[in-house]
Amino acid sequence: MPDATRQRQIRDLLLRLAPNEGYTVSPIESVRWLRSDRPLARTPVLYEPGIVFVFQGRKRGFIGDRTIVYDARHYLVVAVPVPFTMATDASEEAPLLAAYLRLDAALAAEVALAIDQGGATVDGIEPAEPLGLEASPMDDRIEATLLRFLEAMADPVETAVLGPALLRELYFRVLGGPQGTTLRSVLGERGHLGRIALALRRIHADYADRLDVSRLAREAGLGLAAFHAHFKAITQTTPMQYVKSTRLHRARLLMLQKGMTAAAAADRVGYASASQFSREFRRLFGQTPQAEVARLKASFAIPEQDDETFVSSH
Repeated sequence: MPDATRQRQIRDLLLRLAPNEGYTVSPIESVRWLRSDRPLARTPVLYEPGIVFVFQGRKRGFIGDRTIVYDARHYLVVAVPVPFTMATDASEEAPLLAAYLRLDAALAAEVALAIDQGGATVDGIEPAEPLGLEASPMDDRIEATLLRFLEAMADPVETAVLGPALLRELYFRVLGGPQGTTLRSVLGERGHLGRIALALRRIHADYADRLDVSRLAREAGLGLAAFHAHFKAITQTTPMQYVKSTRLHRARLLMLQKGMTAAAAADRVGYASASQFSREFRRLFGQTPQAEVARLKASFAIPEQDDETFVSSH
């Protein structure tokens, strides 16, 4: 159960670590702070695998017919990259304050192996068809670890000496929690989720190429019908719609971060027709590429340049 005093200490630390709106890079490459001083309306996003801890304010993710809330009482685990829409509840008086931990697969696998070898119990039981992202209740141990982690991150010497060990402890707490089994399926490429995760990695590596769904299914070790069914259950979309969404999100980042024109971004992500790109971009984001880039800049939603980052700072 979250502790009020500890939550207040965490918020005070985040206000220091994230003094400005948008993402703030931390000394640890995979960790970023997020602050938003205003509410932000629903917009399409695509998170890469990671963990999101919200310490003040609230985020709501909408995927299929579900609404996933993550706030001070719930943290979000993204096991595989999934496109969804998201809204942020925040204000100048109570800004949204959050930490985003991009999943370090090597560290997570190392911790998972140590859990197995040590015979530790894992709380989570993988559902028959898990979603690619889920929220879990914040527990006392994770919150206590987060406070110690943020305290260390506020001091350069403590960051260097204690930061990596405390990050490892956070991974241990999450992998031992309700979503530990789901994450371990992805890391170990086990079950339907692990097989679909393989296909998603292929899509993210080769999204600009012509991708064949039959080949994706074969590489995942599934028949075509089973592949479609499990892909839709986990991502709430079809394989080719997922490819399209990935291309459009990548193009949005290229225009935002590198100043590309819509035509240049469309060509870079694999569109042969600039007009088709503009139509599909408007269908996903609700406005023209130029208007969407202007909106993101106006809302300070500009992640730093990182070719592997799909996270919107919305």
